[in-house]
Amino acid sequence: METSPAIRSRMSRQRSRNTKVEMALRRALYAAGMRYRVHRRPLKEVRREADILFGGVKVAVFVDGCFWHGCPQHATWPKSNAEFWRAKIEGNKRRDLDTDERLAAAGWLALRVWEHEDPIEAATRVRNVVQARRAGTAEA
Repeated sequence: METSPAIRSRMSRQRSRNTKVEMALRRALYAAGMRYRVHRRPLKEVRREADILFGGVKVAVFVDGCFWHGCPQHATWPKSNAEFWRAKIEGNKRRDLDTDERLAAAGWLALRVWEHEDPIEAATRVRNVVQARRAGTAEA
């Protein structure tokens, strides 16, 4: 079964950068005094960008959509073209895990923020991890 033109059109309009959730998180981090880079590769040799990057302490933040990344709380499996979408989402999950492992091997910490998370709470979590890494404590 093929994806309908309406669904194909809707999916093609989904933003991959500067989403509402990502912007809310960035505003909360900035308001908390955090300074960061956006849409950068933590590792030059890996063609994957972090949404928010704290280079000095090697923290990469990824804002993951519940549908696209298979959120354990909110993921849904489309009934139309089910095999395609299951393969796509499972592939995204494998790539996310691979990214996290590659970053960890290079001394980076990958933080994942789900789109359903409260941006203030997520910003607090990110800030705590960044501050812990700056201080060299075990929490990071």
